Amino acid sequence: MDIQPDLQEKFYEDEVVGTMPVDARTRQPFGFLHGGASLVLAESLASVGSWLNIDASVHAAVGLEINANHLRPVREGKVRGTATPIHRGTQTHVWQISIEDDNGKSICSSRCTMAIITR
Repeated sequence: MDIQPDLQEKFYEDEVVGTMPVDARTRQPFGFLHGGASLVLAESLASVGSWLNIDASVHAAVGLEINANHLRPVREGKVRGTATPIHRGTQTHVWQISIEDDNGKSICSSRCTMAIITR
């Protein structure tokens, strides 16, 4: 599956925003956005956010845990995710990711923990 979220909307240490299409690549067999695709967007945003908060020449940020509540279905259009940090420690970062549909309605709430490791 080739899912390429667009992570260029906002790119700051305390907020990362990106979008993802809802199309044949991201729908499950019943025609709705696949929950796993929402998690791809969520973890991608958290990964970029953590990368912006570390010295990437010394450390790397890798996914440790992710969870999500899928709140409403989406059939088409784009979804927009916003990641904000809850915790930025030396060994872990925790990000809250809110995903909305084209109408600004919340479709998914996710939390992602990133491990900060030495390269």
